[in-house]
Amino acid sequence: MCLLTMFLQAWRDEGLTLSTSSNEACKLYDAILTQYVKWKNDETMGGIEGCISALQAADPNFVMGHMISTGLELVGTASTTRLNERLAGAVRRTVELANAQDITHREKLHVRAMELFSQGDFPKAADAWEDILLDHPTDMTALKFAHDTYFYMGAQLPMRDSVIRVLPHWKPHNPLYRYRFRLQDQYLGPLTVNVFKREHGLALTPDDAWAVHSLAHVYEMRAEVDKSLSFFERTEKDWQSADMLASHNNWHWALNFIEKVGFSPAVDTGIFRFCKSSGAMLDIVDACSLLYRLEMEGVCVKDRWQELFRVTRPHSDDHVTLFNDFHFLMVSLGAKDSSTSRRLLEGLQELSKEPGNNQQHHLAGTVGVPMCQAMMEYDQGNHDRAFELLYPLRYKILGIGGSDAQRDLFSQLMVHAAMKSEKKRNQKLGRCLLMERDTVRPNSPLTQRLMRKALVLHD
Repeated sequence: MCLLTMFLQAWRDEGLTLSTSSNEACKLYDAILTQYVKWKNDETMGGIEGCISALQAADPNFVMGHMISTGLELVGTASTTRLNERLAGAVRRTVELANAQDITHREKLHVRAMELFSQGDFPKAADAWEDILLDHPTDMTALKFAHDTYFYMGAQLPMRDSVIRVLPHWKPHNPLYRYRFRLQDQYLGPLTVNVFKREHGLALTPDDAWAVHSLAHVYEMRAEVDKSLSFFERTEKDWQSADMLASHNNWHWALNFIEKVGFSPAVDTGIFRFCKSSGAMLDIVDACSLLYRLEMEGVCVKDRWQELFRVTRPHSDDHVTLFNDFHFLMVSLGAKDSSTSRRLLEGLQELSKEPGNNQQHHLAGTVGVPMCQAMMEYDQGNHDRAFELLYPLRYKILGIGGSDAQRDLFSQLMVHAAMKSEKKRNQKLGRCLLMERDTVRPNSPLTQRLMRKALVLHD
């Protein structure tokens, strides 16, 4: 096949026609998607940002080029069309190009899904990407964006089933077949885990940071702290070069130290060093979470809060996801900036009054506002009130998205509030929560440590 048309034809042959006459634009689109799937910038191609710039130069009117570049910025959750006119303009430009050109129905659905996501209508955005997968089950772009959307909704079963439906269609002749087993790891994860097979696969591709991440979740879910620590120490040199995921893997590594000993070595594993220099929202919220966990364990991290506050303060009015909002509030509370904390809460309260189609703003009234109030009460030492706000949220918190490992922070907060409460009922409920955690994560050192502490406090 002529190199001048190779990528154009490959996409057509797969039934995923890209409406452009530029083979170079198709090649760069493929490169962007590949890096998105791998969570690793390919510096030989200029990384994702370099590829986006080159793609726009190759075909400025390529609709799917605009869709993937704008879509990636949106799912990064570091900005919102509500406040960022440049980003809002990029969404409008993509929609206008789609309406003005004779493109495929699949491409039009991609643009519609991206527009819905930009409006915070996560359920309908996911539905649009699922409509694509119904007729085009090997459309990796649709699958990846659907996954991220489900993740932000905490929609675990739809995330799993989205992959189950398409996996049989991924055959060896498929140009993207090399991603098939990554799909199983990335989406099915611990739900269908075989650790031996996972470790064997990692031995074949030791630089696969997502495979490392997948195993980290398995070890965390099983509270296998020593195995996890040994695994990270043994493999560190292989995955640290995966710039988009190395920091998050370091965060998982740090959780083991907190789980096992509950004190400062976790600060020095490198996660905060990575997060300080990164603008990626995942790295930012990881840093927030790490400090908050350490503070609950009694570690003084006062100076770190001030450093991190300079990063999170500009995002206090974003309100893209409640998950992000809660982490930003941790920092403003830790930095003792009451005006920013109050502004964040009041912003959520206002948005909850007229949420429109924004899924997260709908949750703001029932989950977002009471969670923020609880965190503020806890910070002020009002542990009875904090627990009474938190306890009714324990089964609702899934809706804020994130992973089980990330959301465990809020379970720990609830336990700490109960333990510090002066009411016997709250103290008893706190012990019940610890028993629940012990069942979910058998032999967790952190759970056992908190159980001992509760017995000392309430005996």
